[in-house]
Amino acid sequence: MWHNSYFLVPALLLFAAALYAAQAKRAAKRVPSPKGLPGRGLPLLDTAFLAGGPGRVFDTAFVRMHRDGRAVLNRAGLVTLTGTLAFDAVDQAVIEAAGPSRSGELGALRRAVMRSAAVQEIGDRLADRGLLRDPVRLRRARSARRLLWIALLDVVVFAVAAYLLDSDEPGYDRPALWAPLVMLGFGLFSLPASWPLKGRITPAGRRQLTLMNTGKPWKPADRPAPLHARDATLLGAVALGGLATAELADEQLREAMLASAAADQAARSAAHTGAGSSSSSSSGSSSSSCGTAGTWCGSSSDSGSSGSGCGGSSGCGSSSGGSSSSSCGSSSGSSCSSSSSCGGGGGGCGS
Repeated sequence: MWHNSYFLVPALLLFAAALYAAQAKRAAKRVPSPKGLPGRGLPLLDTAFLAGGPGRVFDTAFVRMHRDGRAVLNRAGLVTLTGTLAFDAVDQAVIEAAGPSRSGELGALRRAVMRSAAVQEIGDRLADRGLLRDPVRLRRARSARRLLWIALLDVVVFAVAAYLLDSDEPGYDRPALWAPLVMLGFGLFSLPASWPLKGRITPAGRRQLTLMNTGKPWKPADRPAPLHARDATLLGAVALGGLATAELADEQLREAMLASAAADQAARSAAHTGAGSSSSSSSGSSSSSCGTAGTWCGSSSDSGSSGSGCGGSSGCGSSSGGSSSSSCGSSSGSSCSSSSSCGGGGGGCGS
């Protein structure tokens, strides 16, 4: 005999799911190290990440290395580094991805650098100061909201089962169906409070981009000494608007880099649509096979433009430039995830 005790299980599930969804959303909105907007003073590669994600960081760094002669690209798309001078951690990631031979295919280098610890840490830094949303927390909030929907479905299933299975014999009470209706009302009321945040860029991040993108050429204040003012303007254009909008004099370089970004995007889209179930079964979760730090790579349903992921067909260990450091699991920050939110309002990561 069911009586009304059957309401206990769905009620507990629903309450727990609603509480978890609300907490997950609050965690996604949390800013660990809030700071004021720096106006037009955001560093070059931070600007590239904010405006376009990991792919934009590589594009900006590689154009910088090409402009000052540290990297050469031939017609076949093979990159050769002319030395080991690195101005920052991202330059060092390019050098490490090229390996001992100091050469590698452009697309492979791109994927390796996008997954590198140096690039991932830029995203973490921007998220900590409230300009980007942490994709791990965003995924957790979306998962919590799905659990809330499942809990609501459980309420309906329990109510229908109780009504159908309870005995009609005299002395047996029919279940009080107003109870599941109250629970459904509570769950539906909880849904708006758990509505997932959209896009990887926060309102503060969008205001920051507006301050920098005023229509006038933006020049980074942290440019290396060897670069001329015109190079700084070019790099600022690449960081803020991507290769498609920057006026690169070397057409071969532009075409090769755009083709590399497009190839990465096509592979990422194919993996996302055609191999979602297989990738989840092989990795166990979005980051179990590679660690949890590569949160800014991978596919994203919120991406606002092409190239938002870190390229490759999926995997954390795709070949990259002939160096072991190119694999995803090389460090705590060099992993990739299969479903991070890299895009959103403000452009794709690899454009």
